[in-house]
Amino acid sequence: MEQHNTSTTINSPSSDAAPASPVIIARPEHGVSRANISKSALKVLYRLREAGFRACLVGGGVRDLLLGREPKDFDIATDAHPEQVRQLFRNCRLIGRRFRLAHVHFGREIIEVATFRAPHDIPNGDDEDDESFNSDALVEDGRIIRDNVYGTIEQDAWRRDFTINALYYDIEDFSVVDYAGGMEDLKQGVLRLIGDPEVRFREDPVRMLRAVRFAAKLGFRVDPSCEQAIPRMAGLLEEVAPARLFDEAIKMFHGGYGVQTFEMLRHYDLFRFLFPSTEEALSHEEQGFPITFVANALKNTDARIQEGKGVNPAFLYAVLLWEPVRRLANRLMEQQTDLPWLVALQQAGGVVLADQCAHISIPKRFSLPMREIWEMQPRLEQRRGARALRLMSNPRFRAAYDFYCLRAHSGEALEEGCAWWTRIQEVDEAEQRHMAGLDRPGAGPAADGTGAPRKRRRRRPRRANGGNPSEPQ
Repeated sequence: MEQHNTSTTINSPSSDAAPASPVIIARPEHGVSRANISKSALKVLYRLREAGFRACLVGGGVRDLLLGREPKDFDIATDAHPEQVRQLFRNCRLIGRRFRLAHVHFGREIIEVATFRAPHDIPNGDDEDDESFNSDALVEDGRIIRDNVYGTIEQDAWRRDFTINALYYDIEDFSVVDYAGGMEDLKQGVLRLIGDPEVRFREDPVRMLRAVRFAAKLGFRVDPSCEQAIPRMAGLLEEVAPARLFDEAIKMFHGGYGVQTFEMLRHYDLFRFLFPSTEEALSHEEQGFPITFVANALKNTDARIQEGKGVNPAFLYAVLLWEPVRRLANRLMEQQTDLPWLVALQQAGGVVLADQCAHISIPKRFSLPMREIWEMQPRLEQRRGARALRLMSNPRFRAAYDFYCLRAHSGEALEEGCAWWTRIQEVDEAEQRHMAGLDRPGAGPAADGTGAPRKRRRRRPRRANGGNPSEPQ
């Protein structure tokens, strides 16, 4: 096998340079097997090949197969244009403006097909005055805003972000094609960016988050040139659309490596551009409750994901923003001494969420459950009367209870309350009434939650024509 470039920066060839010679790893020399590739992905690969197009599995699917991992999804790169892919597959949908992609649907499975892309300064035709010329693909600060310039597999390889994601599994001869030294970096456990890190991060600042996510997931070390550039350029994340950052945050924290990801985000000074109010709160008490609370939540989330259990973004975001909400609620209560904690939490939650959505947008389907989790925390302090029993029928009770016990296990003085709520879910109805103080003679489901019997309201006699009730009707 040829020796790969081992310098810290992998520089792509210029647009007028001859294509780089790839390293071809024949089928007997690598571990990618069609038995481990999705049948749907194979159908797409074979049909593209039969139609005369070049088709390769690419990206994370190839990387994970070479590492002996189970890929999360399978992406395909081809020289067929999106419209040509759609002609081959009736179950195909074209998506995206910045990156035009073909999604081929097989039930719930989606195979993403992308056309090989060229460098930004390469026109699609021979005439640079043609509309296909990519002169407007970059805005003034270097960010890519449109990227539908198609090219060859060689050009496509150098356009990818990391060397380990620039490996192609060619369905024509089942070989792995390596243009950027990705195979060697896989062996060495190095996450290396293709090209100048500052240029590549300016093109797309989200690559800094992808670097953290891949390093945490794979246990790879980040190449020094990339590692040094991230803190300097972290502020570019402020220019990324909040909706896109929401998707990236879910990928980072729901990948099963949330604890490592959280630590790396803070190490590279990225976290404060995603959750500024949380970082400000955490910085006041590095070794205290806030850090422990977030770390424990991420640890529990990682465990659930590893066990194949479901996780809800609302719970994790409620954890990440709890400390800013709690601190603001306390300040409001100091300013208004008669303000109940529940009302203070409601007001603080609205303020913190509005501020957070300027950085990472949170859809209402998640922000509403978050607020309900926060607002149920004071109610969990009330453990007497029918109100406590009714609380368990609330759809958000389980999430709020988990949140409450997480607070207890992270250092807040709530252990007694957590134990009480845990016990009451395990006993029968009679014992539940006893624990809530409802087994006293005459005790019933009082409206005020005290367990006291309701008092009948005395009805006043009706008066005709507004007269004195003592007068005959």
